[in-house]
Formats: sequence, structure tokens, C-alpha cells
Amino acid sequence: MLEQLKKNIIIKLSSAEFFKGFELPNVEFAAAPAHTGADLSLNWAMAAAKTMRTNPLQIAREACKVLREITFISDAEAVAPGFINLKLENPFIIKMASDRRIKDSKNESGSHPILIEFVSANPTGPLHVASGRGASLGDSLVKIHRALGYACDSEYYVNDAGNQAELLALSIKARKEGKEPPENGYHGSYLIDLAKRMPDDLPEEQYGRWAMEELIKTQQQDMKDFHVDFTRWFRESDLHKEQAPKKALETLGAKGYTYEKEGAVWFGSTQDNEAQDDKDRVLVRKDGRPTYFLADIAYHKNKYDRGYTTLIDILGADHHGYVPRMKAAVHALGHEENTFVPIIHQLVHLTEHGEQVKMSKRAGRFITLRELMDEVGTDVCRFFFASRTPNAHMLFDMDLAKKRTNENPVFYVQYVHARIHSIFKAAAEKGITDYSGITTPLSPQERALLLKLIWFKQILRNCVADLSPHHLTTYLVELAGLFHAFYDNCRVLDEHNLEQTKSRLFICERVAERIKKGLEFIGVSAPEEM
Repeated sequence: MLEQLKKNIIIKLSSAEFFKGFELPNVEFAAAPAHTGADLSLNWAMAAAKTMRTNPLQIAREACKVLREITFISDAEAVAPGFINLKLENPFIIKMASDRRIKDSKNESGSHPILIEFVSANPTGPLHVASGRGASLGDSLVKIHRALGYACDSEYYVNDAGNQAELLALSIKARKEGKEPPENGYHGSYLIDLAKRMPDDLPEEQYGRWAMEELIKTQQQDMKDFHVDFTRWFRESDLHKEQAPKKALETLGAKGYTYEKEGAVWFGSTQDNEAQDDKDRVLVRKDGRPTYFLADIAYHKNKYDRGYTTLIDILGADHHGYVPRMKAAVHALGHEENTFVPIIHQLVHLTEHGEQVKMSKRAGRFITLRELMDEVGTDVCRFFFASRTPNAHMLFDMDLAKKRTNENPVFYVQYVHARIHSIFKAAAEKGITDYSGITTPLSPQERALLLKLIWFKQILRNCVADLSPHHLTTYLVELAGLFHAFYDNCRVLDEHNLEQTKSRLFICERVAERIKKGLEFIGVSAPEEM
């Protein structure tokens, strides 16, 4: 309904004498600052000033004369240097807040499928905390894209080829014999547990492959328990079975992007002025083995060949150098560089009692995601990870994560959902089960809650635009705060005022729906009792 209001505003403004003959910008709403007492704010006049070459405050004043005539707008005020603040009629706010639809009918994403690849950790050990942050980010973005109507799939790239299996075999063999793994091997004590489970009759040449498959199962279970589902677990070994690296090399060669030097085959990315890479890269080594880079090019070519038109890769903090070379490869394959969208998420530092948590005893150099889930719970992990933009370093406060008070934002939001359901239960015991609308005047707290509800879809759009779910966690905390103010000031169940009771139960129902859906998008449960 906000979209329809935008259209009505443009139609009205375009037909007004003051604005005739000008190409007017689109209308975009923002929440009005609290001190204004308004409901919506527009910077439209400042955008229009660029084409109209008129003082934006004068444009805003003229626009307000038109806007006051639109149904559902009760007042419009021009504010320096050119903002327009709108006050909405209560029936319009109620109608918008009652709309359960989320899917964005205006996008045409069905014909432009998106693939989000994330985690893609080496199958040589347990997943660590940083992998959890990438998993939380990727899974939330997939869910939000789908909710808005985008065709969006998720993928975990399993690096099960190369010399990793050989190193893993040497490492687990050493553990089985009670020795330390080789210096360049894998040293976590998880291999001791794995070696104990290894079948006694397993041939030594199968050690690495067996261990890798067991670790892949562990990673898959970790992701399941972390509330993350992938459309596909894509194996690098399948690329090699299909000779995809060789085919990718032939494609690059046919386009003039490869050359031979010192017995190796190189990717000549720097020959292209549009390429972003700073040096040429080896694709095939002197001994004929393809590099990881060639396998990655083949994998991304495979993604495009499967029909995906936008590839979003969520990468760890150590992948900055990877981005320009892959952009160059995407360009060389004949695709627009902006169809490859890398997101680099920064490190997670765990703190407890004001100090950084030391390394894991089990995994060695890092804390495992499983350890963190066991310590503070999956819900807290997912909410905390989603609360920060990916480009910001994160301090994960273990003490706060364990609190079951309003200081903990997860508890704060979940408690609202549980409290509303306790209200529903109490209402049902009084025989009140029908509350399908609002029929009584709105208190300030009710109005504030309803206004917050209408921003839900826009918040999801913001998450997609910025490729970060942090807007949603902020929204949920703010919505919970408004509900607490409502609950403290507005008696919901009042047997002496049945109409008001039903109206307030209706508001509670909408708030519970929004909180449940919002938490679902970030992989967090919405308990009905706590």
C-alpha cells in the first residue's frame, strides 16, 4: 500500500500546475524523526530541485499544498532545507498494518535467478566460528530474497579435490599410530576421535577419502543444527569428473586469454584494460596439474551455465585478493563483472569476562561452531551474527549471549512473542477468540506499533539492497521495544471493554506474526512460552 501511495503522490504532483513540464523523481519514504510528530518523511523536493532548478524548500511548500488533498494524508509540512513530513490518517495505517503480504510483485527476479554460495569450508576439519558468521549471513539473505519473490538458491562448494585428501590421510594415519601429524598437516585433536572410529580393515590408500567423507557429514550436521539448509552441496570432484577445468581453459583460450610461459599455462587478465586484476595468474602448472584458480573459474562458469545470472559469493576475511582475479575471470568468460557479487565478512572475536576466548582444545587454532552452539545456543548465535554488517569486525560477548534478561536482544525479542501467546491463551480462557480488526480509537502506543509494522517489507528490501540482515535485527529490537511500551500503558484484556480488547488482541496478533516471520528469516526460533 505504500507503493500505491507513492504512485498517487507522483500522479497528483505531475498534474499540479507548479510541476507541469518537469521530469519528476520517484518518491521514496523514510520514517520521520520522532521529534517531528510525523509518520513519513520525503527528501523528494531536494531531488526535484536538481531538474527544476528551484529552491527545494519552495518546492516542498508547493508539494505540500498538493499532498494535503490526497486521501489518507491528514497533513503535510515543509521543513528546511526541503524535507516533506507527512501525517497519515489512522484508517490508512490500520489497513497497511493489516496487510500480511510480503512478496514484492514489482520485481522481475523470476527470470533472473540468483545463486548465493557460502561457507564452502575445506572438508579437513570442523567448522569454525567464522564459518558460522558466513553461514548465518548467507542463509538469511537467501530466505529474505525468497520472501520478496526472488528466485534464489544456496550452495556449499565442497573442496574435495587436490592434495588435501593426501595431507588428511597422512595426518589421520599419524593419529592412528599415536604420533603427531606432519608439520603441514592437520593438528586438531578431532582427528584422534576420528582415527578411533576408522574401520580396522580400511586400506591405507583410503584413509584420506574416508576421513574427508566423515568430516563432510560432520559439517552437514553442523549446518543442519545451525538451521541452515542448502539447495545443493556441490563437489569440486564432480567438476573434475566432467573435465570442467579443461573446458573452462579451452573457453578462455578461444577468447585469447591464455598463454604459455616457463612450461605453465597462464591467465592473461592484465591484457584487458577492463580487468581488475593486477597480475597474470597460473592456470595449469608445469607438471600439468590445474591450479585451484582454474577449478574456481570452472565452478563459476558452471554456475552461469546452469542459468544463474547473479552469483553472490560470501567469502572469509582472508579473501580480499581473490576478488579482483575472479572478477577478471568472469569478464573473460563473457559476463558482466557486476553479475559476480563478492561479500567479505570480517572476523569474529569471542570475549568472556572482558577477555578474548583462547583457542579450542579440540580444534587447535580456532573455536568450532559446534562449541559455540553448545555454549550459548543456536538462536543466540544466529541473532548475534545477523546483528552486524558483514564488513564490520565482530566482538561476540559470551557473557551477554548467556543472559536471559532484556539486556540480551534475542531474549528481548523472543519474550515479546511468548508474552503475546500467553495473552492469547488468557483471552481464549475468557472465551475471546475472534479479533479480526480494529474498531476503537488508537492510543499513541497502539499507533506507534502499527506504524512500525508497515515498515517490515521495506526493511527486507533494505537487507537485499545492502546484502546484510542487520536491518532486520535492528527492526525486531525496535518493534519489541514499542510492544513493551504498549503493554505497559495499554491494558489488553478488559472484560468491561470487549471492543477495545478485541482491537488490542488484533494488534498483538500482527506484532507476533511480524516477530515470528522476522526471526524465521534470520534462523531464530519464536517460542510461544519462555
